[in-house]
Amino acid sequence: MTNSTLKTQHSKRPHTPATALRDELAVLDRQGLKRARRVLETPQGARVRVDGREYVAFCSNDYLGLAAHPELIEAARAGAASFGVGAGASHLILGHATAHHALEVALASFVGRPRALLFSTGYMANIAIVTALVGREDAVFADRLNHASLNDAVLLSRAKFRRYAHLDLAALDRLLAASRARRKLVVTDAVFSMDGDLAPLPDLIALCERHDAWLLADDAHGFGVLGPEGEGALAHFGVSSPRVIAMATLGKAAGVFGAFVAGEAELIETLIQRARPYIYTTAAPPMLSVALMKSLELIRGGKSRRQHLQALVARLRQRLSPGRWKLMPSQTAIQPLVIGGNEEAVALSGDLARDGLLVPAIRPPTVPQGTARLRISLSASHTFDDIERLAGCLNEIERAVPYSEPHPGPGNHADVPGR
Repeated sequence: MTNSTLKTQHSKRPHTPATALRDELAVLDRQGLKRARRVLETPQGARVRVDGREYVAFCSNDYLGLAAHPELIEAARAGAASFGVGAGASHLILGHATAHHALEVALASFVGRPRALLFSTGYMANIAIVTALVGREDAVFADRLNHASLNDAVLLSRAKFRRYAHLDLAALDRLLAASRARRKLVVTDAVFSMDGDLAPLPDLIALCERHDAWLLADDAHGFGVLGPEGEGALAHFGVSSPRVIAMATLGKAAGVFGAFVAGEAELIETLIQRARPYIYTTAAPPMLSVALMKSLELIRGGKSRRQHLQALVARLRQRLSPGRWKLMPSQTAIQPLVIGGNEEAVALSGDLARDGLLVPAIRPPTVPQGTARLRISLSASHTFDDIERLAGCLNEIERAVPYSEPHPGPGNHADVPGR
């Protein structure tokens, strides 16, 4: 068959719904925005095997190194022996086991709130909170760099959506003062996952008190890491308020899976009655709640892990000396190195992978245009030698690349949907 015959047959292929998708995927590829999955062959940890090769990984949110902790594994086995491997029903039918209930009580006590409620994921928890509390007559005020789940939740709620520039509390104050909404809800990340900085929760609480608003703090990246015993960002600042709705995930520093919301008893009861992502989904396996009870013990007694993690952060910031790249001013386990262009960030990530170091390239729309970056995630399971190796490789690669003008730093771009 000749080449011309093949071309003729190809041109006669019928247009299908998948054709447009193929073209859109090709555009993503040309823009350096197409993503690919790696296949992890080992338990999560600082050292992993991916696609048959060993790496030191700086791309996990397992901040305390608990995901493969032997005590959690044993607790999960005991939970499976007691409760099986599936909940079998939603919480409001017959899926709410004693293990779930015990964990909710323990979580509420740990973070110092009257009640807590379990969810399968942080994404579901944020959707549940916002859509259960606000609607068309209400208004939500959101930091422009919030997580995508918070933005999606507001859109689903149909409430008025008001966004303020990152950490610009003066702008938020003006928006709240001008609003005549029936109910006001301020939503923010507690630790911003792509910049690693903290929301000023005491000042946000004060604004909510002044303007009679709720405050939803998404503490996905602070729970287990911040606070005297890992209670999270609110404990880190030493603040609390009945206006605060605290959400945290249990698959990051806690090392297992799930999420929870903590707050006033009336708030939790409202979510039980109204939150569709809670009402209309099967409960998470109770065996995971058994494992999470053990995780809470390890978090509470994990002061040395948190201290080691902070020492690793300090060492990286001391050793890494970027010139044209920009290391964001973060004191958390999230250390973003802004590169600028999509292609350069992907190429740098590839160079590190060839050296046995996994560091993900984060590109738009997760971050603003022009601020593609390496998101370096540190874990208490890393060693100082790991940090020295990573910093040395990055410094060497940057010196080998011809100098150009610094890339712009993160801004408050309107097109950023979240992480």
